[in-house]
Amino acid sequence: MDSDFHRDDKGKMISKNIVKQPKSIVEVTVSAPWADLQQTWDQTLQKLAADLELPGFRKGAAPLQMVEQNLGVKLQDEVLKLAMPNLLIEALKGTDIIPIDYPKYDLISFVKGNQLQFKATITNRPSVTVGNYKTIKAARPTIKPVVEEEVNKVIDDLYKRWKARQPVGQTAQPAVAQSGGAGSISFQGGQNEIATSPSAPRNDVPNGQASGPDDTFAKAMGALGMVDLRTKIKKDLEANVKYNNELDYEEAILQEVEKMTTVELPDILISDELNRMLVSLQRRVADMGMLLEDYLKGQGKTLEQLKNEWKPQAEKNVRMELGLAEIARAENVTISDSELQAEVDKIQDARTKKQFEA
Repeated sequence: MDSDFHRDDKGKMISKNIVKQPKSIVEVTVSAPWADLQQTWDQTLQKLAADLELPGFRKGAAPLQMVEQNLGVKLQDEVLKLAMPNLLIEALKGTDIIPIDYPKYDLISFVKGNQLQFKATITNRPSVTVGNYKTIKAARPTIKPVVEEEVNKVIDDLYKRWKARQPVGQTAQPAVAQSGGAGSISFQGGQNEIATSPSAPRNDVPNGQASGPDDTFAKAMGALGMVDLRTKIKKDLEANVKYNNELDYEEAILQEVEKMTTVELPDILISDELNRMLVSLQRRVADMGMLLEDYLKGQGKTLEQLKNEWKPQAEKNVRMELGLAEIARAENVTISDSELQAEVDKIQDARTKKQFEA
């Protein structure tokens, strides 16, 4: 517990009582005399009076006493909205408390002409201890080579989807495109995507043509022929394997950071992480053309049951993030705006990129 009575840098007499509770919760009781609030009261009254129109008076021309009576509790609420955050900031000056969420204010007592007393409940930035992270050793996973069966599977899947789009009985017109353009193949993020030119005819394989992928199909995919298509697909699959291998290596390092991080996790951070995980699930479910409610019914679970199952992982994620932040602080790591923008520019998914840009 920390109690204090002091005059702030503006000459205001503020008394405070700080009580630290488990899970980084801090309760701050603040008292301020009416003399320190009167200016805020008068300024707020004048501001509200300028926009108020009372019977018999032009807008903003009514006497302040009448305006004050007409506003009633609304005036006090507006004063408190201004006064309490500022008083809390002053009360926390010189302490080791750094709020990581919005304060919850509880009014204890206040009437015009008397002192204001309120309690603010906040979550303090938790104290984080990380072990000797410089000794972390993580083995880089062996890159698994791409085999022909994987290439064949991609070709078969592309061919089925391509053929299903072709009307029956017409001659095929391949949509030839440069790599990366309309009609090309992309394997970004481990997913196979086909982009076809809007103007390209959707025709079927000619009658009598042998079924199965051929050069006509390959050219529709943006390749020169089947040999070129197989080469492109294998190259994209190898790049995807390498990308995922790097992610697995980074994840192994992060897991070691999490294991050596000691911190009392605030509930607000766990709740925020669970909400983030839920939003991610909602997007995946929406991509499958389903509603979250339908997905939960199919799993036979409620939303609360799902969050309870996720909670251990959410705690690990938060502990890992806090551990990384502490390492960054200890190593004096800073990220410039240009570096941040360069990483955003690398994002391939349009929706994800838009979120980061916002």
